[in-house]
Amino acid sequence: MSDREVLLARLRAAVADAFRDHTDVADPLARLCRACVQLLPVDGASVSLMTGAEHRETLYASDPVVGHIETLQFSLGEGPCFEAFTTGRPVLIADLAADAASAWPVFATQMAGQPVGAIFAFPLLLGAARVGAIDMYRRTPGWLTPTELATALRIADIAASALIAPHRGGLDTGLGEVWLAVLPRNSEQVHQVTGMLIAEYAIPAHEALARLRGYAFANGRLINEVAADLVTRRTHPREISP
Repeated sequence: MSDREVLLARLRAAVADAFRDHTDVADPLARLCRACVQLLPVDGASVSLMTGAEHRETLYASDPVVGHIETLQFSLGEGPCFEAFTTGRPVLIADLAADAASAWPVFATQMAGQPVGAIFAFPLLLGAARVGAIDMYRRTPGWLTPTELATALRIADIAASALIAPHRGGLDTGLGEVWLAVLPRNSEQVHQVTGMLIAEYAIPAHEALARLRGYAFANGRLINEVAADLVTRRTHPREISP
Protein backbone atom coordinates (compact mmCIF):
# COMPACT_ATOMS: atom_id res chain seq x y z
CA MET A 1 0.00 0.00 0.00
CA SER A 2 1.41 3.40 -0.98
CA ASP A 3 1.92 6.25 1.47
CA ARG A 4 -1.00 8.04 -0.20
CA GLU A 5 -3.30 5.04 0.35
CA VAL A 6 -2.18 4.76 3.97
CA LEU A 7 -2.95 8.44 4.59
CA LEU A 8 -6.37 8.16 2.95
CA ALA A 9 -7.24 5.06 4.97
CA ARG A 10 -6.22 6.81 8.20
CA LEU A 11 -8.23 9.89 7.21
CA ARG A 12 -11.37 7.83 6.55
CA ALA A 13 -11.08 6.05 9.90
CA ALA A 14 -10.37 9.23 11.86
CA VAL A 15 -13.21 11.19 10.28
CA ALA A 16 -15.69 8.33 10.71
CA ASP A 17 -14.74 7.93 14.38
CA ALA A 18 -15.06 11.64 15.09
CA PHE A 19 -18.50 11.96 13.52
CA ARG A 20 -19.75 8.75 15.11
CA ASP A 21 -18.64 9.83 18.57
CA HIS A 22 -19.94 13.40 18.13
CA THR A 23 -16.84 14.82 19.77
CA ASP A 24 -15.20 17.94 18.32
CA VAL A 25 -17.03 18.15 15.00
CA ALA A 26 -14.71 20.85 13.66
CA ASP A 27 -11.76 18.48 13.92
CA PRO A 28 -12.79 15.97 11.20
CA LEU A 29 -13.58 18.84 8.83
CA ALA A 30 -10.17 20.36 9.53
CA ARG A 31 -8.58 16.94 8.91
CA LEU A 32 -10.29 16.71 5.54
CA CYS A 33 -9.07 20.13 4.48
CA ARG A 34 -5.54 19.50 5.74
CA ALA A 35 -5.48 16.26 3.75
CA CYS A 36 -6.32 18.23 0.61
CA VAL A 37 -3.33 20.51 1.13
CA GLN A 38 -1.06 17.62 2.13
CA LEU A 39 -1.92 15.26 -0.72
CA LEU A 40 -2.76 17.68 -3.54
CA PRO A 41 -1.18 20.75 -5.15
CA VAL A 42 -3.71 23.08 -3.50
CA ASP A 43 -3.34 25.79 -0.87
CA GLY A 44 -6.69 25.57 0.90
CA ALA A 45 -10.06 23.85 1.03
CA SER A 46 -13.57 24.22 2.42
CA VAL A 47 -16.58 21.98 3.07
CA SER A 48 -20.15 23.19 2.59
CA LEU A 49 -23.62 21.77 3.13
CA MET A 50 -26.08 22.65 0.38
CA THR A 51 -29.64 22.07 -0.70
CA GLY A 52 -29.43 24.53 -3.59
CA ALA A 53 -28.55 28.14 -4.29
CA GLU A 54 -30.89 29.33 -1.53
CA HIS A 55 -29.56 27.16 1.28
CA ARG A 56 -25.85 26.75 1.76
CA GLU A 57 -23.69 26.66 4.86
CA THR A 58 -19.91 26.65 4.97
CA LEU A 59 -18.99 24.16 7.68
CA TYR A 60 -15.24 24.70 7.55
CA ALA A 61 -12.79 26.86 5.60
CA SER A 62 -9.07 26.28 6.02
CA ASP A 63 -8.01 29.90 5.52
CA PRO A 64 -9.41 33.39 4.82
CA VAL A 65 -8.86 33.09 1.06
CA VAL A 66 -11.10 30.05 0.62
CA GLY A 67 -13.47 31.56 3.18
CA HIS A 68 -13.84 34.58 0.91
CA ILE A 69 -14.42 32.31 -2.09
CA GLU A 70 -17.26 30.62 -0.21
CA THR A 71 -18.84 33.87 0.99
CA LEU A 72 -18.64 35.41 -2.46
CA GLN A 73 -20.29 32.43 -4.13
CA PHE A 74 -23.17 32.47 -1.65
CA SER A 75 -23.48 36.23 -2.00
CA LEU A 76 -23.76 35.99 -5.80
CA GLY A 77 -25.54 32.66 -6.10
CA GLU A 78 -23.07 31.44 -8.71
CA GLY A 79 -19.66 29.80 -8.94
CA PRO A 80 -17.95 26.42 -9.20
CA CYS A 81 -19.36 25.14 -5.90
CA PHE A 82 -22.95 25.63 -7.06
CA GLU A 83 -22.24 24.05 -10.43
CA ALA A 84 -20.60 20.99 -8.85
CA PHE A 85 -23.58 20.52 -6.54
CA THR A 86 -26.16 21.07 -9.28
CA THR A 87 -24.56 18.82 -11.89
CA GLY A 88 -23.18 16.20 -9.54
CA ARG A 89 -19.84 16.40 -11.37
CA PRO A 90 -16.45 17.90 -10.49
CA VAL A 91 -15.79 21.42 -11.75
CA LEU A 92 -12.11 21.93 -12.56
CA ILE A 93 -10.98 25.49 -13.29
CA ALA A 94 -7.25 25.27 -13.93
CA ASP A 95 -6.89 28.96 -14.82
CA LEU A 96 -9.46 31.06 -13.01
CA ALA A 97 -8.65 34.31 -14.81
CA ALA A 98 -9.02 32.73 -18.25
CA ASP A 99 -11.70 30.07 -17.73
CA ALA A 100 -14.26 31.43 -15.27
CA ALA A 101 -15.55 34.48 -17.14
CA SER A 102 -17.79 32.59 -19.56
CA ALA A 103 -19.42 30.38 -16.91
CA TRP A 104 -19.71 32.84 -14.01
CA PRO A 105 -18.96 36.35 -15.28
CA VAL A 106 -19.89 38.18 -12.08
CA PHE A 107 -17.97 35.75 -9.88
CA ALA A 108 -14.94 36.00 -12.17
CA THR A 109 -15.02 39.80 -12.02
CA GLN A 110 -15.30 39.82 -8.24
CA MET A 111 -12.41 37.35 -7.91
CA ALA A 112 -10.05 39.55 -9.93
CA GLY A 113 -7.09 40.51 -7.77
CA GLN A 114 -7.57 37.65 -5.32
CA PRO A 115 -4.59 35.29 -4.78
CA VAL A 116 -6.36 32.43 -6.56
CA GLY A 117 -5.13 30.87 -9.79
CA ALA A 118 -7.27 27.71 -9.90
CA ILE A 119 -10.38 26.31 -8.21
CA PHE A 120 -11.51 22.69 -8.04
CA ALA A 121 -15.01 21.90 -6.75
CA PHE A 122 -16.36 18.42 -6.01
CA PRO A 123 -19.94 17.44 -5.12
CA LEU A 124 -20.50 15.46 -1.94
CA LEU A 125 -22.51 12.45 -3.08
CA LEU A 126 -23.42 9.07 -1.68
CA GLY A 127 -25.69 7.17 -4.02
CA ALA A 128 -28.63 9.43 -4.84
CA ALA A 129 -28.05 11.64 -1.80
CA ARG A 130 -26.41 14.99 -2.52
CA VAL A 131 -25.48 17.10 0.50
CA GLY A 132 -22.90 19.69 -0.46
CA ALA A 133 -19.53 20.33 -2.01
CA ILE A 134 -15.88 20.61 -1.20
CA ASP A 135 -13.90 23.45 -2.78
CA MET A 136 -10.12 23.57 -3.21
CA TYR A 137 -7.99 26.40 -4.53
CA ARG A 138 -4.40 27.00 -5.51
CA ARG A 139 -2.63 30.31 -5.81
CA THR A 140 -1.15 29.57 -9.22
CA PRO A 141 -2.96 28.16 -12.28
CA GLY A 142 -2.49 24.47 -13.01
CA TRP A 143 -4.25 21.16 -13.59
CA LEU A 144 -4.63 18.16 -11.33
CA THR A 145 -2.98 15.04 -12.70
CA PRO A 146 -5.16 11.90 -13.07
CA THR A 147 -3.68 10.54 -9.83
CA GLU A 148 -4.35 13.81 -8.01
CA LEU A 149 -7.90 13.95 -9.35
CA ALA A 150 -8.51 10.41 -8.12
CA THR A 151 -7.21 11.44 -4.69
CA ALA A 152 -9.48 14.50 -4.61
CA LEU A 153 -12.46 12.31 -5.45
CA ARG A 154 -11.51 9.93 -2.65
CA ILE A 155 -11.40 12.81 -0.17
CA ALA A 156 -14.80 14.04 -1.38
CA ASP A 157 -16.15 10.52 -0.92
CA ILE A 158 -14.81 10.42 2.65
CA ALA A 159 -16.50 13.76 3.38
CA ALA A 160 -19.82 12.62 1.90
CA SER A 161 -19.73 9.31 3.76
CA ALA A 162 -19.16 11.15 7.03
CA LEU A 163 -21.88 13.74 6.48
CA ILE A 164 -24.44 11.15 5.36
CA ALA A 165 -23.62 8.92 8.30
CA PRO A 166 -25.34 5.65 9.22
CA HIS A 167 -27.73 6.14 12.11
CA ARG A 168 -29.42 3.37 14.09
CA GLY A 169 -28.27 0.72 11.67
CA GLY A 170 -29.62 2.31 8.50
CA LEU A 171 -28.50 4.95 6.07
CA ASP A 172 -30.10 8.24 7.00
CA THR A 173 -30.05 10.56 4.00
CA GLY A 174 -30.54 13.46 6.38
CA LEU A 175 -27.68 14.94 8.36
CA GLY A 176 -26.71 14.00 11.88
CA GLU A 177 -28.61 16.48 14.05
CA VAL A 178 -26.32 16.07 17.04
CA TRP A 179 -23.14 17.36 15.39
CA LEU A 180 -24.93 19.66 12.94
CA ALA A 181 -26.52 21.55 15.80
CA VAL A 182 -23.17 22.68 17.19
CA LEU A 183 -21.62 23.80 13.92
CA PRO A 184 -21.33 27.55 13.29
CA ARG A 185 -24.14 29.18 11.34
CA ASN A 186 -22.24 31.56 9.06
CA SER A 187 -25.31 32.45 7.00
CA GLU A 188 -27.89 32.42 9.82
CA GLN A 189 -28.38 36.19 9.50
CA VAL A 190 -28.98 35.84 5.77
CA HIS A 191 -31.82 33.40 6.41
CA GLN A 192 -33.16 35.69 9.13
CA VAL A 193 -33.30 38.75 6.90
CA THR A 194 -34.73 36.71 4.04
CA GLY A 195 -37.66 36.14 6.38
CA MET A 196 -37.80 39.87 7.07
CA LEU A 197 -38.06 40.63 3.35
CA ILE A 198 -40.74 37.96 2.89
CA ALA A 199 -42.80 39.68 5.59
CA GLU A 200 -42.11 43.20 4.27
CA TYR A 201 -42.95 42.54 0.63
CA ALA A 202 -45.12 39.38 0.79
CA ILE A 203 -42.84 37.62 -1.69
CA PRO A 204 -41.55 34.02 -1.88
CA ALA A 205 -38.21 33.10 -0.33
CA HIS A 206 -36.30 32.78 -3.61
CA GLU A 207 -37.35 36.30 -4.64
CA ALA A 208 -36.40 37.71 -1.24
CA LEU A 209 -32.94 36.19 -1.49
CA ALA A 210 -32.58 37.44 -5.07
CA ARG A 211 -33.39 40.98 -3.91
CA LEU A 212 -30.87 40.71 -1.11
CA ARG A 213 -28.19 39.51 -3.51
CA GLY A 214 -29.01 42.23 -6.01
CA TYR A 215 -28.81 44.94 -3.36
CA ALA A 216 -25.47 43.61 -2.10
CA PHE A 217 -24.01 43.46 -5.61
CA ALA A 218 -25.28 46.93 -6.56
CA ASN A 219 -23.62 48.37 -3.47
CA GLY A 220 -20.36 46.47 -3.86
CA ARG A 221 -20.85 44.47 -0.66
CA LEU A 222 -21.15 40.86 0.40
CA ILE A 223 -24.55 39.48 1.28
CA ASN A 224 -23.45 38.68 4.85
CA GLU A 225 -22.51 42.32 5.41
CA VAL A 226 -25.89 43.57 4.20
CA ALA A 227 -27.67 40.96 6.32
CA ALA A 228 -25.80 42.14 9.42
CA ASP A 229 -26.94 45.72 8.76
CA LEU A 230 -30.55 44.61 8.43
CA VAL A 231 -30.44 42.56 11.62
CA THR A 232 -28.95 45.48 13.60
CA ARG A 233 -31.42 47.94 11.99
CA ARG A 234 -28.73 50.01 10.31
CA THR A 235 -30.61 49.25 7.10
CA HIS A 236 -34.41 49.02 6.82
CA PRO A 237 -36.00 46.23 4.77
CA ARG A 238 -37.75 48.87 2.64
CA GLU A 239 -34.33 49.86 1.28
CA ILE A 240 -33.99 46.42 -0.32
CA SER A 241 -36.29 47.30 -3.19
CA PRO A 242 -36.53 45.51 -6.57
